Amino acid sequence: MDSWKERFRARVVLWTVPASANRNRALAVSNRSGVLQLYAWDFARNELRQLTDRPTGATEGTISADGRWVHYLDDAAGDELGHWLRIPFEGGDAIDLTPDLPRYNSSDLHTSPDGRLIAFTAVHDDKFTLYAMPDPAAGTGGTARILYQSAFTSWSIGFDSSGRLLGVISSERTGKARYSLIVIDVESGERVGELWDGPECSLSNVRFSPLPDDPRVVAASDVTGSLSPLIWHPRTGERHDIAPATAGDESEVVAWDWSADGRSILLSRVANAVQTLSIYEVETGRVRPLDHPAGMYGFWGDDGNWFSADGDIVAQWQDATHPATVVLLDPRTGHLVRELLTPSTTPPPSRPWRSITYTVDDSEPIQAWLATPEGSGPFPTVIDTHGGPEMVAMETFAPRAQLWLDHGFAFVTLNYHGSTTFGRAFKESIWGNPGDREVGDIVAGRQWLVDQGIARADEVLITGWSYGGFLTLLALGTAPGLWVAGMAGIAVADWVSEYEDENDSLRAYDRALFGGPPAEKMDAYVRASPLTYCAAVDAPVLIVQGRNDTRCPARQVELYEARMRELGKPIEVIWFDAGHAAGADIERAISHQEALLDFALRVLEERRSRSLAAAGV
Repeated sequence: MDSWKERFRARVVLWTVPASANRNRALAVSNRSGVLQLYAWDFARNELRQLTDRPTGATEGTISADGRWVHYLDDAAGDELGHWLRIPFEGGDAIDLTPDLPRYNSSDLHTSPDGRLIAFTAVHDDKFTLYAMPDPAAGTGGTARILYQSAFTSWSIGFDSSGRLLGVISSERTGKARYSLIVIDVESGERVGELWDGPECSLSNVRFSPLPDDPRVVAASDVTGSLSPLIWHPRTGERHDIAPATAGDESEVVAWDWSADGRSILLSRVANAVQTLSIYEVETGRVRPLDHPAGMYGFWGDDGNWFSADGDIVAQWQDATHPATVVLLDPRTGHLVRELLTPSTTPPPSRPWRSITYTVDDSEPIQAWLATPEGSGPFPTVIDTHGGPEMVAMETFAPRAQLWLDHGFAFVTLNYHGSTTFGRAFKESIWGNPGDREVGDIVAGRQWLVDQGIARADEVLITGWSYGGFLTLLALGTAPGLWVAGMAGIAVADWVSEYEDENDSLRAYDRALFGGPPAEKMDAYVRASPLTYCAAVDAPVLIVQGRNDTRCPARQVELYEARMRELGKPIEVIWFDAGHAAGADIERAISHQEALLDFALRVLEERRSRSLAAAGV
């Protein structure tokens, strides 16, 4: 039964991103070495070259506009705090771009198309600071300048084609996770324009036009309640909405990329967690659907989907039975042209998923994905809760899901309140009181599975990672009696100490989620903390946690473990020496999943033995 491990060992490319001004070069993240690392992708030759060899992996990076350089954050053992390093596309020694700055958290770094400037957001001292500095390769000298600074979440979306304008996404207008776009003149530091649809609205997926002397952006706004794309000119304020959402439309549409000639925009539409791609023809105003293979495109958003220099669509594709691969699609039809970066081995066959929908108490529908093992139910069942919370579970190749199916479990992953792509109201419904509605969704899903004869009522397990780990622990304490066990990974167990220890980026997000810091919203932070409900937990708990995690720091899990042991509750904690990217190392991910499986089987065996003993068997 160890064949399940080969699904984890499938060598895949998770995402790719092109050099905006040289699309024959791209950056890729792959596990080909056994650990997720950054690779230079020579698109014309379809060749990958490994650039990093970090023990804890490299899961994020950027490539310069001209394709000459790759950048990544040099953190300490996965803690996501450090400095941006630069390495040549051909490989070589890395240099520190910001040796004089304190360690910071950052996920955005952009170079201007003309190679003169670098811009990045450094988060430290509870501030988001956007710096612009001369590119060392330009040889002009000079120091970093602050172009923008805020206590609220913000980041740069990069330069326009001229290199004179810089776009900034910011929540300064509301202090919540609702964003406007600010466009800044790089030389003067003055604001050229702002795209803002009001205090209840937010923007996402912003891209500058690739055309010379064209500062327009394509973006997505939820002004109608669901995300839909638009084109906006920051200097004139002229705006054109592309196929705006209408009342009752439950889909969300975002723009992913401009074609090199500026005539086409690649769109992604998600309805009920099912994705379809289309092309917006800028000159005619026509939206043309593409007939592409079903499945999921992209990696948590737009990474991995872009137009090549020739106008073909480079797409990251996977579904429940096919590992992630990079494919080339015909932009006229959407048909598969060929696969570009395929897994090096073929993993064992996987079970398909199917979309299901059930309702919660207020009759609101909740979408989920269900997969069942061979045979007829009811089955022992694992309910999986995704991370985020602002994320969506789509049909993906998920080795950990297939592991459960291989061992006779049904598997369900659900899109609880707070998930994205179901509209603004659904996403924001958890704000101020995180955890409550989500647990209600999970409990309702469990009951639906039992009523449908899929799940055995006394053999339902709950699991999740990150925010999903938080929901796992919270459900164990606030809805006891429903679970035979809970398994949480890199979880939030106590929001108060979490806030005290986490990195500045996440601290700002927590303020937005709760409506303020613990000093102002202590009751809400305590009410949402699994630590508060330890006494009610009546099922064994397993937690897998990283020692260097600055998103879900170690101390708050230590407090939870200590409280559970003080109460005599069964709990096991597995610690590992890395940060939040628990799955970056293939063999470590396998060992974690093996521990979860062994724990689940052991708990079920003990429960079944007790039941037989009670029956006198």
